[in-house]
Amino acid sequence: MSNVSSQKRQHFKGAEVSCSVKYFLFGFNIIFWVSSEHFGVLSNMASITDLGGFDPVWLFIVVGGVMFILGFAGCIGALRENTLLLKFFSVFLGLIFFLELTAGILAFVFKDWIKDQLNFFINNNVKAYRDDIDLQNLIDFTQEYWSCCGAHGPNDWNLNIYFNCTEFNPSRERCGVPFSCCVKDPAEDVLNTQCGYDVRLQGELDQQKYIYTKGCVGQFERWLQDNLIIVAGIFVGIALLQIFGICLAQNLVSDVKAVKANW
Repeated sequence: MSNVSSQKRQHFKGAEVSCSVKYFLFGFNIIFWVSSEHFGVLSNMASITDLGGFDPVWLFIVVGGVMFILGFAGCIGALRENTLLLKFFSVFLGLIFFLELTAGILAFVFKDWIKDQLNFFINNNVKAYRDDIDLQNLIDFTQEYWSCCGAHGPNDWNLNIYFNCTEFNPSRERCGVPFSCCVKDPAEDVLNTQCGYDVRLQGELDQQKYIYTKGCVGQFERWLQDNLIIVAGIFVGIALLQIFGICLAQNLVSDVKAVKANW
């Protein structure tokens, strides 16, 4: 009798669920879960994109929702060793990988359309600069980060009712630019938010002393070219993480099936 029980124990030990794979997959899905909370920053982007009235915020909400569900399925599937949830997780993660690959190819093919969309987005953002605090913060961050002003140059701020140079404009900001266009003085400790006032009344050479005169579209293209290896590395890294997650899930499914087969 003891020999039979000993054989059963040895047989059972031959197939068991790997705890390291199980909890590694759980941790992997926590990242998905946390990431799903960071979508939907801007309240209304339909007015500043040329997508036939479609609001990209809905896309962020859908992506965030899918990531939340995917993370939930992966976490519960890993902890409960539920093969159905694990298969759901691996299949949808594979689908996301395929969609990202397709999006990358389409972005390369339709790069001129994407550039036009970027122009349209920045110019409409310039128009709505004072209308939405989120858009205002976004354009300020963009101009400061890429050391640029407007889509193609400072004169793009003529599109804004507060900064345009028309003689009927009563605004104190007339013929100026936002502070984020200003060349920063390292000696200044306090941010001068009025540094761009009346600056476009000066000649272009004089403007260069005080503000950035290059457009954000050109600066973004230049930044992309200079950091192409880093950007490509990030996308490859994300793709490898997704493939790794699929392999973990499939490995755990195989372990669970092997254990059940031995019962």
